[in-house]
Amino acid sequence: MKHATKQYRVFALLALVAILAAACTPAATATPTPAPQPTSVPPTAVPATAVPPTDVPEPTEVPPTEPPALGSEEHPIKVLFVPSVDAAVIVSGGEVMAEALSEATGLVFEVSVPTSYAATIEEICASPTDTIAFIPAQGYVLANQLCGVDVSMKAIRRGWGVYWTQFIVRRDSGIESLEDLDGLSWAYPDAGSTSGYLAPLVFMKELDVAPGETVEAGGHPQVVNAVLNGEADFGTTFFSPFAVPEGVEAWDVNDEPDIPEDLIETCAPNDEGLFCEGYRVLDARANVREEAPDIVQQVKILGLTSAIPNDTLSFSPDFPADLRAQIEAAIIAFAETDAWIESIGSEDFYGWSGVEAAADSEYDLIRAMVEEAGISLEDL
Repeated sequence: MKHATKQYRVFALLALVAILAAACTPAATATPTPAPQPTSVPPTAVPATAVPPTDVPEPTEVPPTEPPALGSEEHPIKVLFVPSVDAAVIVSGGEVMAEALSEATGLVFEVSVPTSYAATIEEICASPTDTIAFIPAQGYVLANQLCGVDVSMKAIRRGWGVYWTQFIVRRDSGIESLEDLDGLSWAYPDAGSTSGYLAPLVFMKELDVAPGETVEAGGHPQVVNAVLNGEADFGTTFFSPFAVPEGVEAWDVNDEPDIPEDLIETCAPNDEGLFCEGYRVLDARANVREEAPDIVQQVKILGLTSAIPNDTLSFSPDFPADLRAQIEAAIIAFAETDAWIESIGSEDFYGWSGVEAAADSEYDLIRAMVEEAGISLEDL
């Protein structure tokens, strides 16, 4: 029995040792199975198939579009007039001229009145191939200098190829001489006006007369009104000699510029113009006769400048020579018709009684004035 108990203890001890040994043995680590690599499959060979080229039609060549001919409805010839008098009068009279020129040449014309003298110069230079303009001497000189505008003709007014600036004041102003204007307020039409601004500016410098405050009125009639209404002490506008009754000797440069003193109280407008016992007033005062019928009684001519070359008909620098020749011939013919008086020949328009050929050299006097005054287009 003792032997059996002893064996049991031995077996128990061995079992305990086995258990302890198992506990001290590290656990086996599971090794991950590597993922299978993708099998490389060779690309499937695609047999080359002969594809016939597609027939692509050649592009159709479109001929270039011809620009509309100058003088057509699509491309009329521009006719510009400076706004020296009432724009409505210019437009209506300009249309009469355009119609006459169109009938004579078969060309189409488009009349316009730019907002200022400078705008007229800018527009003719901006349209070098298709524009004609009726511009005064200073405007022509600046346009010629700027872009090569070329003079063709000049105005004739009652036999004169020149005109003048008149200095006007109220008759009750007490101003008796041009020297009295020193320091007084001055109304002028536009800085681009030859007779309204350039000529009197140079003339006053020569007299050592320096005006005070200046008023840019916008046109010759507006200057007359500015003086009449006391908005300026004196004004400068164009002067054309008065017409005289039949049998009376015509005005001469050595004569007084105003209507004879003993006729002033007789001056009054009628359907044809402003008359003083058969003498017809043709200076800028006549343009306000409807709103101011007593204008001659209220406003007098104080004096004149030296003579100024008349206004021009000028062509843009690249105007076609053949069309220019047609237009020049048509204008000369138009000047001989009664319709001329309804157009630029009207005294309410520019008062051109005719035209004659002009040369650029005739305007050298104006170039000298422009240089002396130091005026450029930017100043306008």
